[in-house]
Amino acid sequence: MRHGKKINHLGRKTAHRHSMLANMACSLVEHKRINTTVAKAKALKQFVEPLVTKSKEDTTHNRRLVFAKLRQKDAVAELFRTVAPKVGDRPGGYTRIIKLGNRLGDNADMAMIELVDFNELYNAGKATKKKSTRRSRRGSGSSAAAAPAAKAAPAKAEKEAKKEEE
Repeated sequence: MRHGKKINHLGRKTAHRHSMLANMACSLVEHKRINTTVAKAKALKQFVEPLVTKSKEDTTHNRRLVFAKLRQKDAVAELFRTVAPKVGDRPGGYTRIIKLGNRLGDNADMAMIELVDFNELYNAGKATKKKSTRRSRRGSGSSAAAAPAAKAAPAKAEKEAKKEEE
């Protein structure tokens, strides 16, 4: 009976499987999306998501835990530097698996696994949050006077273009 044995061994020994998942996770962090088989994508999802959760809190302990799994310093730095701030408010589900069809050579089910917040096509409709910064009063006089003039210039150009068309 296989009670409680949920892990997919992917036809590999333990050390080979861990090395393969670590390499795939590093590639995913570096390129933000990779193509692989569906079974490997599902195994990679279970491998990567806890690492991304750990990266949301940048402590030395979490960096060491993630480095123990990934084993590449550049990938750990990329994960903590660029990926973690983008997924900071997301409670989970950092990756998306999209099925691509079958591979020509051996008819294996292929899939694309990607980091959710790095896909510009799906995030095009959502408004990006603008960071509010505190500004000093010294420089506000010149920028405040230039702002209305900059807004008025495109409006005048549009009106003139309409008159010329008529």
